[in-house]
Amino acid sequence: MIEINEITKSYGNGDNKFQVLKGISTKICDGDFVVILGASGSGKSTFLNVMSGLERPDNGNIIYNGNDITKLSDNALTEFRRKTVAFIFQQYYLLPNMTVERNVRMGADLAGNSDYKDIIKAVGLENEMKKYPSELSGGQQQRVSVARALAKKPEVLFLDEPTGALDEQTGRQVLDYICKLQMEYKFTIVMVTHNINIAEMANTVIKMNSGKITQINTNEKQKTAYEIGW
Repeated sequence: MIEINEITKSYGNGDNKFQVLKGISTKICDGDFVVILGASGSGKSTFLNVMSGLERPDNGNIIYNGNDITKLSDNALTEFRRKTVAFIFQQYYLLPNMTVERNVRMGADLAGNSDYKDIIKAVGLENEMKKYPSELSGGQQQRVSVARALAKKPEVLFLDEPTGALDEQTGRQVLDYICKLQMEYKFTIVMVTHNINIAEMANTVIKMNSGKITQINTNEKQKTAYEIGW
């Protein structure tokens, strides 16, 4: 369970200070698939960054299963991120001088996971393990980033526009892999996206506007990546 209580976040100082998050509160259950929707500038990416411990809020509390991460020291917060959460972004952030296997192993080593090759197979890249990122398509590179994140065996997977740089066919394929892996490994998903169709795949949909949550919906039936529009 993630509990978010009255979170605020601003950037800048004095006359240039701008409040991005304005007292956000909500709860996310273990194993949930949450999609956060909102126009550009609504605060959804900042909300994801603060919720995941990448950034600290100005005020409020973020509690993971009873542990308030807003009270952790910088070193303890880094350790929390290493052990508990993983990230996938629109940009792949792969190390170009490392093979697929070595990129994924980086994530696995953080968790002491020796079974990382199973993750590579699960995302369909078992025949590409010795290739470098420059030898892969965009979709394959994003699948490497998925495998690297999940090789950490995170409790929560945070995704910020993971299909933003992908074409429709590849985007559907990546989302399908992520959902199948969630069913197998039982992690929680929190995803920010501009694509409102992806919200139909989620269990919980959070809508944001101007730094606030305006609506929370629950889908009675979750669609697959191949059933949604694009």
